Amino acid sequence: MDLLIVESLEPEVLSWLESRHAVRYAPQLAQDPRGFRQGLYDVRALIVPPSLAVDALTLQHAPKLRAVGRVSAGAENIDLDACARARVEVVRSLTASAPAEAEFMIHALLSLLRRFPVVGVGGGLAGRELSGSTVGLIGMAPAARSMAQMLAGFETRLVGYDPALHPSDSIWERWRVLPMSLSELLQEADAVCVQLPYFSRYRGLLGERFLPFCKASQVIVSISHSALFDEASLADALVSDRLAAVWLDSLEPGALEPGRPLYGIETLQVSPRVASTTGEAHLRSAWAVAKRIDELITTEMQTGKAAGLA
Repeated sequence: MDLLIVESLEPEVLSWLESRHAVRYAPQLAQDPRGFRQGLYDVRALIVPPSLAVDALTLQHAPKLRAVGRVSAGAENIDLDACARARVEVVRSLTASAPAEAEFMIHALLSLLRRFPVVGVGGGLAGRELSGSTVGLIGMAPAARSMAQMLAGFETRLVGYDPALHPSDSIWERWRVLPMSLSELLQEADAVCVQLPYFSRYRGLLGERFLPFCKASQVIVSISHSALFDEASLADALVSDRLAAVWLDSLEPGALEPGRPLYGIETLQVSPRVASTTGEAHLRSAWAVAKRIDELITTEMQTGKAAGLA
């Protein structure tokens, strides 16, 4: 079998793949991990949903596998190191959801700035405008580029930090973002958007070293993995009103339970990873993943035929 598809796909994308390859479309396997693994022996490529793990154990059942596609945002269910060792390419679209994520973050910023007022000049509480503010971008992912383009209409000043980019990189000038250290960004920005890809070395990056020094009444929106934040430090910053409000578009299970630092904090808003879940973003991602998997399967088949003729 060329391709096993477990994630729901748009009909036009599925029809295109079925016209080119031997496809098994089985979304029901999303709730049957054992049946999923049992069906992998002759599969060359997969498209999987977030609910199925593709780890070292799964790969042992798939000796012919060469590609794993993920249409939905994120890849926490895929063991990237295990796939690299098995020479299995992980296929995702890094740009398909960028416009949707940028729109979500701007919406979230506007909402937080109005819903959580601060003390104004006359001593009363007042909301704030995004226009004319300084916005910090943590992580220069594709969503940050879309953010920079959309925020131009708000006449904001953009500052940014990315541990993987040198301050002299041309991307800063092209996107019209002023590079800063993380501490400088947090001290200057009125609002912060976090879209930094998560790696284990970044766990707790936004913690006691930096959050106590955030600009007063700052708001933060994050579409990144919540492990970038240290729970206790984030709770301290919110309770002390150093941070006016925070919106996390995903949070590790159990983080809001009684006894945990973030329990009961009203200025923390959490959504279940909705930033990238638009129909338009899913369709863009589905086509990008489908076309790359088509390339990989076709190339492997052609290589195999050439080897057989040699």
